[in-house]
Amino acid sequence: MKPALITGASRGLGHALALELAATRPIVAVGRTTGALEELDDAIRELGGEAVLAPMDICTDAAMQQLCRAIFERWGGLSVWVHAAIHAGPLAPAPHLAQSDFDKSVATNIAATRRLIAYVAPLLGEEGTAVFFDDARAGERFFGHYGATKAAQIALARSWAAETAKIGPKVRILTPEPMPTATRARFFPGEDRAPLATPAAEARRLMPEILG
Repeated sequence: MKPALITGASRGLGHALALELAATRPIVAVGRTTGALEELDDAIRELGGEAVLAPMDICTDAAMQQLCRAIFERWGGLSVWVHAAIHAGPLAPAPHLAQSDFDKSVATNIAATRRLIAYVAPLLGEEGTAVFFDDARAGERFFGHYGATKAAQIALARSWAAETAKIGPKVRILTPEPMPTATRARFFPGEDRAPLATPAAEARRLMPEILG
């Protein structure tokens, strides 16, 4: 079985989906936090799976190109790409969005995604599946950084999905339930987290849509 590439595997839903997919295929886990990736590797090995860790920033173009070449040379392609890597800039009114955070949001959520689609599409071929998550909160108060750039990412993914509907790869755009992640805690401080779905539960719920 060809591997699954998880961009944004360090924590949250990406981490949980890596664990779910590890039952049936090798995992190539990309994230910026080495310690969290090592914890993921330990968990996958306990399940009897195989993981290759790639501690890197998806905005580092040369590193992502090299990783994709290495995937092709070792496995010949990918079965699944789960794109969970994001930059979530702080909440702020639209006239007061910090330039540095907006630039980072554009670089991560739009520009890096555009490059990765170009690099990963040949690895997925006709039979593979790419997965994106539509949680943009576009147009909501104070979500200018995240809402604008994540909505643009999803628009790009929808165009790719329309273009490949008859020829592959499959492009899935899924809507996860709210989860008690670190990002959500920044967006909604003081929220009662008890009713929220765990990343593990959401990963299990979404698996049929990813692999269907």
